[in-house]
Amino acid sequence: MTQLTPRASAWRRAGVMTEVAGHQIFVRERPGTQDGHPLVLLHGYPSSSFDWRHVVGPWRAAGRRVVLLDFLGFGLSDKPDIRYGIARHADCVEAVARAAALDRVVLVTHDMGDSVGGEVLARDLDGTLGFDVSRRVLSNGSIYLGMAQLTAGQQALMGAADERFDLASIGVDPQTGFLRGLAETFAVPPDQDELDAQWELMARDRGHTLLTRTIRYQEDRMASEARFTGAIETHPSPLTVVWGELDPIAVLPMTAKLLEARPDARLTVLDGVGHYPMIEDPDRFGPAVAAGFP
Repeated sequence: MTQLTPRASAWRRAGVMTEVAGHQIFVRERPGTQDGHPLVLLHGYPSSSFDWRHVVGPWRAAGRRVVLLDFLGFGLSDKPDIRYGIARHADCVEAVARAAALDRVVLVTHDMGDSVGGEVLARDLDGTLGFDVSRRVLSNGSIYLGMAQLTAGQQALMGAADERFDLASIGVDPQTGFLRGLAETFAVPPDQDELDAQWELMARDRGHTLLTRTIRYQEDRMASEARFTGAIETHPSPLTVVWGELDPIAVLPMTAKLLEARPDARLTVLDGVGHYPMIEDPDRFGPAVAAGFP
């Protein structure tokens, strides 16, 4: 098992494992003191719930109950060699919500989590979801895939076969490639400790050899964007959008298109911030997201 940095190790100790369909899912919960609806935070690709660590504390201090999870195949959750997709991740969200006895939540999503959240919202519109979504907050994710500027690394992963693959087998250092690609999505450069923690959580249990499998959520999004993004646009719950201005992948014009479909949405653009606003500028991101809480 990969040795974790002190920060990542502390994050693991504060969470628990929940069994979902025979697999162990990492869940971290921060109890609240208010009656407000709990926050459920959905992370992006290829990272984990660790992304949210800078903003969970202030939200908790304000009395909010917060529930986070690592999707199957990511972070501290199990990493089986299976086909990954948006529906499977949404199933995990439902299972964690059941285990935490959640009946009404605020959904806070980022990157891949936006599309998983879209499937959760679609299930709510279908009348099949096991809990209600009272509000949601959306941040940097390629909800309009035709507008996304995928990196060369993402395109290469999508072009590879949907099977386990280790770049080291062809003489390429997977850590160097991963960290370079991740750093390029930041407008505010991450420090080395951040990069080390991101690598170790992703590479844990050979997760780096599953990147060609876990990226298949992109195929689901291509096939069913009308379902996921359609639900984001039409779900009746109030919508807040918080976006890093300089995101090179989920580019800012996506927010204008979303507001055309949903003119009642509240939009905050964080200038000088890239794809990971909760890491790059948590002092602005946290309050902007909190403005969308009931």
